[in-house]
Amino acid sequence: MERLQKYLAHAGVASRRHCEELILKGKVAVNGQVVTELGTKVDPVKDQVLVNGKPVSIAKTKVYILLYKPGGYVTTVKDPEGRKTVIDLLKGIRERVYPVGRLDYDTEGLLILTNDGELTHALTHPSRQVDKTYLAIVQGVPAEDGLEQLRRGIRLEDGMTAPAGVRLLKVEQDKAWLEITIHEGRNRQVRRMCEQIGYPVLFLKRVRLGFLTLDGLTVGKYRTLRPREVAKLRAMAGIQG
Repeated sequence: MERLQKYLAHAGVASRRHCEELILKGKVAVNGQVVTELGTKVDPVKDQVLVNGKPVSIAKTKVYILLYKPGGYVTTVKDPEGRKTVIDLLKGIRERVYPVGRLDYDTEGLLILTNDGELTHALTHPSRQVDKTYLAIVQGVPAEDGLEQLRRGIRLEDGMTAPAGVRLLKVEQDKAWLEITIHEGRNRQVRRMCEQIGYPVLFLKRVRLGFLTLDGLTVGKYRTLRPREVAKLRAMAGIQG
């Protein structure tokens, strides 16, 4: 037996937190009965679970994809506004996969998609401090004291950020190229950090997540992760076995 929200997350429906919200909103049914109790347990073999009227099951074949997301795509499976989603880029992938975390609409770079709900939950949980490195081009050239603010942590409207790794890569007229490494996953965090010190982001790309990079990929293309990469990723996320 397994807790319902954990089962839904393992099935790749969403993060465990979002699955809990779906249960509380009455969107989940078990054997024909709507369930709103988070403590409910299900038998993955015997019980039929529906989310919004559609059956859910844990995929037998796990798929792990590394995508070079272009700007102009939303990091969701569907978009109510009709914008292009990252799923539109996955030609030939039959399994239903979901993005691990998000990249802003205008941000490009490294994105993982998978149907491994356990991995998705582990990688996006606040306690799992996975480094994410970005290349940012900002308007203006930050002084060293501004960069030091980012390195120490900076106050945003939702609280202090954790210390970031920051390097000034080059200066080009009235623009600067920065390499910024964070392990948090707040909404538009890098953009907000740079704006807070007075240097708005003109271009943003995620170039690394943990040990994974975009090497060998061009914008809009993807590849499946190798078994040793999957094993290393799961270990990095704290998943045993």
